Amino acid sequence: MRFRHLSVGTTLLLTTALTTPLSGAASATKLSGTAAATKLSGTAAATELSGTAAATKLSGDATTITTRLSGTAAATRLPRAAGNPASTDPAARGATSATEATSRTGAASGTGAGRREAAGEPEAGSAKAWPEATVAEVGAATTEAEATQPQAEAASPEVEAVEAEVEAARVEAAGKGWGWPTVLPSLRRNLVAHYDFEHPDPANPAVEQDRGRSGTGITLVNGGADMRVQDGAHRGSRTSVQVRQVSPTTVSSDDWKAGVYSPTGVPTLNAFNAVRGATIMGWFKMTGQNPSPNSNSANPDDFYGAIGLAGVLSGNSQGHDVRALLELITVNGEMRVVALGRRVDGGSSQTFAADRPWQEILPPGEWVFLAATFDYDTATMRLYKNGRPLSGFYTLTGDPWTIEGPPEPDLASPTDPRGIKIGGSYPQNNREGNPCNCRMDSLMFLDRIATPGQVLAQYLLVARHW
Repeated sequence: MRFRHLSVGTTLLLTTALTTPLSGAASATKLSGTAAATKLSGTAAATELSGTAAATKLSGDATTITTRLSGTAAATRLPRAAGNPASTDPAARGATSATEATSRTGAASGTGAGRREAAGEPEAGSAKAWPEATVAEVGAATTEAEATQPQAEAASPEVEAVEAEVEAARVEAAGKGWGWPTVLPSLRRNLVAHYDFEHPDPANPAVEQDRGRSGTGITLVNGGADMRVQDGAHRGSRTSVQVRQVSPTTVSSDDWKAGVYSPTGVPTLNAFNAVRGATIMGWFKMTGQNPSPNSNSANPDDFYGAIGLAGVLSGNSQGHDVRALLELITVNGEMRVVALGRRVDGGSSQTFAADRPWQEILPPGEWVFLAATFDYDTATMRLYKNGRPLSGFYTLTGDPWTIEGPPEPDLASPTDPRGIKIGGSYPQNNREGNPCNCRMDSLMFLDRIATPGQVLAQYLLVARHW
């Protein structure tokens, strides 16, 4: 199809929410002027202000006025430089862009026990039942990241959609006694698999139960229950999973990793059979040496060329090949955070690599929310850090996913994935490959393309600094 490689150099933005004391009568803050232009390496992008006052909510005796989340934000769109499908210009990467999507509603589906938990909500009275944040606290979540960005007086429709969905999730959770919400409502219906590493199988604590709709349990390989550690990534989490290399100088199969594998395909993952798009997102924290020494090599100076995060295997995978993967891979001699996708089993993969050094995206000892989306119909992939798009580039030119021409739409192979891999390849544990010395939390696998607004809203919904 058409429309490949769209606007990957722009950044989705929610600007700061304000809590403004009113002296006497209510008042509105106005930005100077009604429009602003930003010079971006020869390319100007103008901010269009819609309205003259921010959408506000009066509270109680009208002594305060509070914008919800980002009621003072307006989005700007940066035109892509001519002839550059994935701009790498630093100034361009700093510009804001309008989101391209609206929120969708949907209820959690699926069968079996714990469907409320499968919807991503904690049990009433559990340790996850955090006190509800005020609207002002929610708005303050964006202050640090957006303090230097331009603001407008009224929210754009895209920003308002994000704001409304986050607020709706909080209201729903409070009304049902769920405590702090952990999954955006519009993502639930497409949440095929979700692992928070707080729900061991009662019959086998080395198995983590799936809180998504597929019920696909995964094995905590080699480390078992000891891989669950008391280090939640966000406010609604208590524990995460530790994955790591165990024997760096020995050819062995003892690395801590997680996943599921079947040589005939995993039937519960059939939502990814002939799928049009997919999304992988979760929280990651680097805890040791990365990349790891290559334990399959006798050369002590040989290191793996990749660091495994999370992926959905292809329909003919040997435990390594994937349909959709969020990982770090060496590209042109440099390790980079990537989205790697393969539309056709046995066919060519394509890689979208982030421009920024991977150590800046994943600094050691710091929880980071990453997301990757895969559009098999338009051959488009995107990466996000903490809800904001990462600029990058594709490693292959041409049509590696063979989407040109009929039939339309272009879908992934009509096969069930052979599994999920987390923290390295070969979840069946017959060999080692690309271990990650890191922790992971709240891993989510969706059978659709999450919109930029949904990625940001999911991050804001659970971000720790609330």
